Amino acid sequence: MSNLLFKHIQKFATVSESDFADILNFFEPISAKKKEILLSEGQICRRHFFVLKGCLRLFYVKETGAEQTTQFGIESWWMTDNLAFLEQKPSAFSIQAVEQSEVLSISYDAQEKMLAKHPQMERYFRRVFEKSFAAAQLRIKYINEYSSEELYFHFAHSQPAFLQRVPQYLLASYLGFTPEYLSEIKKKHFGK
Repeated sequence: MSNLLFKHIQKFATVSESDFADILNFFEPISAKKKEILLSEGQICRRHFFVLKGCLRLFYVKETGAEQTTQFGIESWWMTDNLAFLEQKPSAFSIQAVEQSEVLSISYDAQEKMLAKHPQMERYFRRVFEKSFAAAQLRIKYINEYSSEELYFHFAHSQPAFLQRVPQYLLASYLGFTPEYLSEIKKKHFGK
């Protein structure tokens, strides 16, 4: 499964197989059960996760007690609370496995050592962050520009794999509305 990380790195940077074997030594494989918490809000964010198999979500708890999902991560996606990880501070978010998941975890210290030893990985992470930042910018645009229905259909069209894998209440949380409203949209358009 670690071949998934190797292929992902090769999209953005050049790393030999022998370098990758050493890079892999900086990671720890983790199996997470469905609904298992990998990071709790308020904990120091010490790890960055690469999803090999499964699905993770990043969320926070609103003052009302409702959970607000802000990000999902499936195979070949990275997930952490970026600011808390970079500053080694308490996280404003939690990370949970949405389904049984296999991830590669790298600690802040291990990542710093890896980057010093394998500087080509700096380019890799820069490109990953650029793409992630661009996606976040588009999401903000869509949230502000689209109606709730348009937002759902845009998401369904651009990320159809998530509709099959993510429970409806989590999808509704990510899109910023209630599960009941999501049901109304689906009923109106699909009769379900």
